[in-house]
Amino acid sequence: MGKHSKRRSRQSYVPGVLAGALLASIVVPVQAGADEIDDLIEALEQVSHDTTAKSEEIKALEDEIAAKEQHIDKLHADADAARVDVERASGARAGYQGQVNGIAQSRYRNNQQELLLNTLESGSPQAAIDRAAYLGALTRSAGRTLDGLNEATRFASERSDAVTRAMDEAQREREELHRKRDELEREREDLEERVREIEHRVDNLTPEERSRWIAKDGPVDLLGLSLPGATSGVVASAMGQLGKPYGWGATGPYAFDCSGLMVYAYAQNGIGIPRTSQAQLAGGTPVPLSHLQPGDIIGYFPGTTHVGMYIGNGMIVHSSDYGIPVQVVPYDSMPISGAVRY
Repeated sequence: MGKHSKRRSRQSYVPGVLAGALLASIVVPVQAGADEIDDLIEALEQVSHDTTAKSEEIKALEDEIAAKEQHIDKLHADADAARVDVERASGARAGYQGQVNGIAQSRYRNNQQELLLNTLESGSPQAAIDRAAYLGALTRSAGRTLDGLNEATRFASERSDAVTRAMDEAQREREELHRKRDELEREREDLEERVREIEHRVDNLTPEERSRWIAKDGPVDLLGLSLPGATSGVVASAMGQLGKPYGWGATGPYAFDCSGLMVYAYAQNGIGIPRTSQAQLAGGTPVPLSHLQPGDIIGYFPGTTHVGMYIGNGMIVHSSDYGIPVQVVPYDSMPISGAVRY
């Protein structure tokens, strides 16, 4: 990720277009002075920062699209399940309706026969009791059947409404998904143009300029540096990538961007974390800088466009910019936006 070093204007940011114009306008002589090289590195740094920020935006957009695709799949599954419920409820309703019709016909026949029964059995109290009991049972059965019919009808209606709601929401999500995909394509084209620019600039640096570029964040010599927390866990996994190249959107194992190095190190230890720098800082438990522990993730710059892993002794391991390998630098070599623990 591109960033400003501790040189002048450490906290200032030039808009991307202006930074690109500034970079394009700088012509460094073969025997460039230190100030001229500083100007070049600072302009190059801004372009790199803007490009990496755009890369992080695209990764977040890709995650958003993937989440919408999963949500649409769930909505379709919900609609399918609701359709099955509607079919079952419709079958139950048809069964109850048949019972209701049968009871109604039985009551009709009983009403037709009642006058005759009253005449023939007027002298038989037991017959009257039996007839009353039968009619009472028939009435209770009719009540239960009607309750079942009403419940089946209500459930079928609710599930039918659920199908309609799910499909309507799925349609809205699909339309939004199409917009997001179109946006993603535009953003990718913009990113590709930025990447080509920064890679061309870095690839054409003189040996002296390249040395200054690689050293801009103050990489430290690990020889003799005490890092007891770097021998195991996520820190050891991250430190094992020292010297590997920067890659836009890369999560290893041969190249990394800033957040990709964090994803890889944690994944090697069975822990899944978000893949963008902003999401990584938002997803962990915040910790104050005074309580940092090896393995904590530190976010940098407004909007958290860069991250590094704290490894102890005031140092982080990070993958910073194109043309700079994974390296160890002081944790306060860039403006800090926060720190989290997973």
